[in-house]
Amino acid sequence: MDVDLIFRIAAIGIIVAVLNQVLVRSGREEQAMMTTLAGLIVVLLMIVNEIANLFDTIKSLFGL
Repeated sequence: MDVDLIFRIAAIGIIVAVLNQVLVRSGREEQAMMTTLAGLIVVLLMIVNEIANLFDTIKSLFGL
C-alpha cells in the first residue's frame, strides 16, 4: 500500500475543505463548489492512475 498516496489525497482534502470554507464564508458559493469539484477530479485522476498501474502489473505478471 502506498502510504504516500494516502497522505497526498488527505492533503488535497484538507486544502479543499479549508478553501471551501473560506469561499463560502466570503459569499462565493459557486467558487467553493468549483474548488470542491476540482479537488475531487484531481483525487480521481490520482486513483485512476494507480488502478492503471495495478492492471499493468497484473498484465505483466500473467504475460498478457
